[in-house]
Amino acid sequence: MIVSDHLAERLKSLGERLREERLRRNETQRIFAGRVGVSIPTLCKMENGDHRVQLGYWAIALDILGRAEELERLLAPQENLFEKYQRSQQPKRQRASQGGRK
Repeated sequence: MIVSDHLAERLKSLGERLREERLRRNETQRIFAGRVGVSIPTLCKMENGDHRVQLGYWAIALDILGRAEELERLLAPQENLFEKYQRSQQPKRQRASQGGRK
């Protein structure tokens, strides 16, 4: 699989942030890898931005770090501004009050 330079840079940056967060929490690779359920070499691959690491391991790592909600932003639906504008321009329906009928 060929990975573009731009994507490789982003994955490397992601791995660096994972390493920084692990160290900020003062966890060794052995402890953190055990919590994620991966081997130390796999954690090293994650921290080095290797594109072959399964997304599921990243999801577990984010959950452990209390950042699982960030997964929701992956491929989040994009807002269609044209449809939003059209909805805002539609007149709101209003019913007559029933106070006048008897």
